Amino acid sequence: MNAIPKQAQVVIVGGGIVGCSVAYHLALRGFKDVVLLERKQLTSGTTWHAAGLVGQLRATHNLTRLAQYTTELYATLEQVSGQATGFRQVGSLALASNGERFEELKRGASMARCFGLDVNVLTPEQASSLWPLLDATDLVGAVHLPRDGQTNPIDTTQALAKAAKAGGARIFENEKVMQIIIENGVAKGVRTSRGEIRSEFVVNCAGMWAQELGASAGTTVPLHAAEHFYIVTEPIAGLPKNLPVLRDADSCAYFKEDAGKLLVGWFEPIAKPWGQTGIPESFEFETLPNDLEHIEPLLEAAVRRVPVLGQAGIQLFFNGPESFTPDDRYLLGETPEVRNLYVAAGFNSIGIQSAGGAGKVLADWIVDGHPPMDLWDVDIRRMMPFQRNRKYLKDRTVEALGLLYAMHWPFRQPESARGVRRSSLHDRLKARGACFGELAGWERANWFAPEGVEPSYQYSFARQNWFDYSSAEHRATRESVALFDQSSFGKFVLEGADAETVLNNICANNVAVAAGQIVYTQWLNERGGIEADLTVTREAEDRYLIVTAAATQTRDFAWLKRNIPAGARAVAYDITSAYAVLGLMGPDSRTVLSRVTDADLSNGAFPFGTSRLIDLGYARVRASRITYVGELGWEIYVPTEFSQGVFDVLCEEGAASNIKLAGYHAMNSLRTEKAYRHWGHDITDEDTPLEAGLGFAVAWSKPGFIGKDALQRQRDAGLKRRLLQFSLEDSQRLLYHNEPIWRDGVIAGRITSGMFGHTIGKSLGMGYVENHGGVVDTAFVKAGNYEIEVAGERIKATASLSAPYDPKNLKVKDVADQDLAKLPVTS
Repeated sequence: MNAIPKQAQVVIVGGGIVGCSVAYHLALRGFKDVVLLERKQLTSGTTWHAAGLVGQLRATHNLTRLAQYTTELYATLEQVSGQATGFRQVGSLALASNGERFEELKRGASMARCFGLDVNVLTPEQASSLWPLLDATDLVGAVHLPRDGQTNPIDTTQALAKAAKAGGARIFENEKVMQIIIENGVAKGVRTSRGEIRSEFVVNCAGMWAQELGASAGTTVPLHAAEHFYIVTEPIAGLPKNLPVLRDADSCAYFKEDAGKLLVGWFEPIAKPWGQTGIPESFEFETLPNDLEHIEPLLEAAVRRVPVLGQAGIQLFFNGPESFTPDDRYLLGETPEVRNLYVAAGFNSIGIQSAGGAGKVLADWIVDGHPPMDLWDVDIRRMMPFQRNRKYLKDRTVEALGLLYAMHWPFRQPESARGVRRSSLHDRLKARGACFGELAGWERANWFAPEGVEPSYQYSFARQNWFDYSSAEHRATRESVALFDQSSFGKFVLEGADAETVLNNICANNVAVAAGQIVYTQWLNERGGIEADLTVTREAEDRYLIVTAAATQTRDFAWLKRNIPAGARAVAYDITSAYAVLGLMGPDSRTVLSRVTDADLSNGAFPFGTSRLIDLGYARVRASRITYVGELGWEIYVPTEFSQGVFDVLCEEGAASNIKLAGYHAMNSLRTEKAYRHWGHDITDEDTPLEAGLGFAVAWSKPGFIGKDALQRQRDAGLKRRLLQFSLEDSQRLLYHNEPIWRDGVIAGRITSGMFGHTIGKSLGMGYVENHGGVVDTAFVKAGNYEIEVAGERIKATASLSAPYDPKNLKVKDVADQDLAKLPVTS
């Protein structure tokens, strides 16, 4: 047995296809001292029994980009490595047996065109010609991707390993990692049964074991194994070679031709979690017990789709484990808890088609110190600490496996492992008809059902059952007053003598303001990209309140802590659970609030951007005059134990003004009309404030802040891309995200988020438009003719640099009509 080294640049734990891909791409980037440790043999966990499907079209823009790279890599890997991979670009064919599934597929095909994927929308007859053994009698259409493929998982992994070793990486099998060495919050290597290996970086690619390994290092790596079933038939006479991979999502099945046989696998709606008490130490190239009864109904459906299965014998009934995450997206990146400890795990049965792209971007992240593109879809910092809870993971996994082939409805909510985080107002909202959605474990009121209506979703790509109810909430906010529960906000405090200095280095805007002032700002990276979008309220000379979105609580708190210099007299702590937040919004909000407080709420005493401690009912609360809906209003921060009393008194005293409870769907439509950006959709770490139209929140006069130099260079050069607002001429078609933007007959960008604007009466969206030949300015925007492609159909649209509703902020600032001309236009 070869001696293990004492030192390395990077230690990778896990020798599946993902670990080998990370090693290969690190070698490509010039890291010559890479060590990969595999507890048994390469591929022996889950890689060896993967079906080997290599699809390119994923649910989101950036995941598709990564899958596209994987396909390109596998197409050349045999030539690069000298190792056969079995990769064949046979294409794929996705079937739709109803109109809604066809709509989903066509929307995916439209998204694929944004980055040049070869995609064809087919009739049932055309689908049958590609797959002659298919029963197409109930089909309404299909989508064909000619460049999709399939590969041999073991051979492909061995090719990556061989190429990695040729680049200098060293691979050790039968070498179990006992512990990750952590010193002062930084990963410093690993401890194995044969000694320590010190390193600059550690990468957790341990597959099913990644949760346990991560937990032992104090990190959150939420994943859980589930049983995954497929069969392989006896040879089928006359089976065409090189059939496209067939996906029949409505039957939960996939089919692939393999050496004259058919492999048929399933993603069943109710899965069987496995390994709740841990993965056996001996596990290597092992299978799980057969359970024909569990899969029999799906096998019958597969026979109906491909009748020849009914006459074919079954050579192999396979059951093996795969690991799944709570949201069916894999885990990638540096852990928020430990520096220099990276994760690539939880691939939800798409590890083969994801490994190339994931390995490349993680290697880039390690070498460059930052991700090469927006990876929020899979960034491990989206996960919350509670999600490592084993019971939660087991319960969610029952649903998670099936969601891969379930309809990807707009606004779809998970059904399992619910009720994890509840606001102190949850029961009151439920009693008033709230229909709850889930975000970061929070139960949040998305809309309210009127009396006699069941508060549950009926999903569709068209207007869903809650459309009119949310519209009423939207109109109440615009015309009178509405009350929102915003308790899920992430809330931090930065406190200490150096708090101002620390924050002014992190924030693009200037936070050197008087106590009681609110500052809207972005946190930027050194490339000028937006890492966070939030508000900062100065509570005292040495204390700031930072408020951010629920989804980015972990990410933003980690960014804050990591940018406090060593020795600075400032400490950050998370107070999210300490305060409920009520948003009282609308033109009558001052009237309602005045009934329950003796504070002076006039414009002169309480202008926009001001935060004050006031008495409200029997409570002492912080009232901040700010809005995410574009109306006069206050966010009211209430100590949790006082929140129910404050809610009750606002509802009681608001009755005279016909106060209405409103949910997050209304907030989304309201913010879209105002062109308020949403981090993770409209702005990411790839987008700068200038490109996003947020230059007004940049304090250029400050001596310096993270990202300022990059912004200055971009401002001097002029913008080649810009976020615009769009409204469709056809108000019946709805925008969600990733729809292509056509300008003068050429794809110029894609929609980042969309919602129906009930005040405007149009379908609205935001999206970036590029002009490679020059800058994107007002003249360029006005000179173009725009269309948005929705499920293959181009719909005329109007583009604008300014918000569709109240572009001069007249409503927000409650400014008299005669003062309108004094206000600047903001987008």
